[in-house]
Amino acid sequence: MTVGYFAPLPPARSGVADYAADLLPLLPARVNAPGDVNLYHIGNNQLHRDIYARALREPGVVVLHDAVLHHFFLGSLGEAGYVEEFVYNYGEWARELARELWRDRARSATDPRYFRYGMLRRLVERSRLVIVHNAEAARRVGEKARVIPHYFKPPVLPDGWRVERWRAERGLRPSTMLFGVMGFLRESKRVLGVVRTFRRLRAAGGDAALVLAGEIGSTDLARALEWEGLLRVGHMSEEEFWLVASAVDVVVNLRYPASGETSGIGVRLMGIGKPVLTSDGEGLGVPVGLGEEEGLLATMRLLTEGPAGVRDYGLVLRARVGRENSLERVAAGYETVLREAARRLLPT
Repeated sequence: MTVGYFAPLPPARSGVADYAADLLPLLPARVNAPGDVNLYHIGNNQLHRDIYARALREPGVVVLHDAVLHHFFLGSLGEAGYVEEFVYNYGEWARELARELWRDRARSATDPRYFRYGMLRRLVERSRLVIVHNAEAARRVGEKARVIPHYFKPPVLPDGWRVERWRAERGLRPSTMLFGVMGFLRESKRVLGVVRTFRRLRAAGGDAALVLAGEIGSTDLARALEWEGLLRVGHMSEEEFWLVASAVDVVVNLRYPASGETSGIGVRLMGIGKPVLTSDGEGLGVPVGLGEEEGLLATMRLLTEGPAGVRDYGLVLRARVGRENSLERVAAGYETVLREAARRLLPT
């Protein structure tokens, strides 16, 4: 069996590109060339435009990294095409709703309506099978879904002295609990709420610091985050990412509205033993909605007051991820699904 492999790859600055590059050597793959069965990595942005079109023309197995493609269509279609695609997914009765969503599309990064309507129908209908990373995404896809968890690839971590120096250069004491928001910083990662909550924690006397590490997704958000007392790191190389990750004590990785995705950053950080605060229960759960900031504050206070518990919980997460998310185990799951799809395609 040969696998046609269609995905964005580095140097594209994308979590899907990094994922596809790590998985590629473990499969009998031909990059950007057809195989006995084709594998298409699909995400919710324009890096996947040509891949999506090919997945419709030459059906194969789709890896759906986001179980919502609404923003993909907002970026790739004009109004008429978008409305017709929405109607194809949800019926003629939804035509006026589609027009309303198109008019309000400037709000699509934070408005839950755009995450409620995944617009997956055409891709799922055309695909042989659809690989997803969690049960929620499988529920959205239906009977063609096959769940394979997001992989963890053990990194080369920096020496301890480099981590200590990084913290010391930023005025952090050994006892200071460093919280971090890492990756592409967009509104749906609840960054403003995290910063507000952190400031309340500090005002109450908590020995804590907060680093925002990654590119900020919009100029409006960047302006809103121009607050004193925050540590900032911009776009990071792989080496820089793991240095900051090693220096952080707890990762805050909230997502709302969410698109049914599994956070690659969350898995990577849990894999090296870092507690991760999430909105979806994959790590330490934080409630969404009106209770989000109060729940986050209570959890941050608890962690700040019990650093030994932070380390112990991190060890539990590291063992779980090492057991369930190894790259080899994930690659074996891909081979199983691809062979299932190939049996449907090849003559008997």
